[in-house]
Amino acid sequence: MRLSLLATLPIALIACSGNAPVEGQAGETPPSAKPFRETVVADFVSPWAMAFLPDDRIVVTEKAGQMILLSADGKRRQTIATITVDAAGQGGLMDVVPAPDFTSSKRIYFSYSTAGAGGKGVVLARGRLRADGNGGERLGEIEALFQARPFVEGGGHYSGRIAFSPDGQSLFFTNGERQKFTPAQDPQATLGKVLRLTLDGKPAPGNPLVAKGFAPEVWSYGHRNLLGIAFDAQGRLWEQEMGPKGGDELNLVMPGRNYGYPNVSNGSHYDGRDIPDHAPGDGYEPPKVWWNPVISPGGLMIYSGSMFPQWRGDAFIGGLSSQALIRVDLDGQNAKKGDQWPMGARIRDVEQGPDGAIWVIEDGGKSQGRLIRLTAK
Repeated sequence: MRLSLLATLPIALIACSGNAPVEGQAGETPPSAKPFRETVVADFVSPWAMAFLPDDRIVVTEKAGQMILLSADGKRRQTIATITVDAAGQGGLMDVVPAPDFTSSKRIYFSYSTAGAGGKGVVLARGRLRADGNGGERLGEIEALFQARPFVEGGGHYSGRIAFSPDGQSLFFTNGERQKFTPAQDPQATLGKVLRLTLDGKPAPGNPLVAKGFAPEVWSYGHRNLLGIAFDAQGRLWEQEMGPKGGDELNLVMPGRNYGYPNVSNGSHYDGRDIPDHAPGDGYEPPKVWWNPVISPGGLMIYSGSMFPQWRGDAFIGGLSSQALIRVDLDGQNAKKGDQWPMGARIRDVEQGPDGAIWVIEDGGKSQGRLIRLTAK
């Protein structure tokens, strides 16, 4: 299936809660002294995501539709693709991840928002990086593999994060509920879901909810705006999402589970209406960590490097409204809050570099769009 390409501007939903913090996983994490040095490597216009290629070069997406290839030292850059995207609200050119076999296939997967029959939605696509004949490279053979169902009006909560399974045989793709609430519980909609697809964008065989009448792509459901997804070293899938007014979440994603939105949440609706909190025995999978006041989580990375051995196995989250880098201690299937470092700007994405450095990229809305390398002091 080939679909037309379109895309846009940014922004994750900013939330502040008036609810009182609850003991345990709620409450604001006190700022921590920064145990790393910050080196600005490059600057971009409203960047959304970044990914490292095997040769240490970096691919960066900008919301307006540019995909940029940056040298490892940040001194050379080239626009390798300009994707036509829908540019309203939170849409745009979104995630970017090299294929598991990139060394041989040269394929890069990415997501973007587009307009079509019924409204707008998020699309999963891929292309192939080739020499352009002028001493540079270009992303060609671009094909759209999957689009969210249904398309709806509005410009929010596309999600669009991508993660490959540890065996490289399937792809997990997040679809936000598009600020429409009920699609997250609709078995036939892909909105408000984590999806498991083949590398060609088809429903992966063996998905857990087909027999219950769900869309064949669905892996888990009851999600809101899923802006981070990553596997840990043991193959567990973690996901973070923005709650409503309060209740940002870090979830351990289990096949077939219902994560509750909009029926339950540790936050409230923006108009003040209450949402029942997660409670034991309610039939919904609760978050492992939640925040109230919120952090507005952006990208998610699980650290496996050697530069910061004390953090190996921990989750790192970019904070948008919190303008912070957040660390969460992961211990098997359990999690608890670690550090929250103020960064002075909205942090849209966080990745691990080849040498174990931590890289963050600013949102570029009211902040700069700087790419910053964090190294041990």
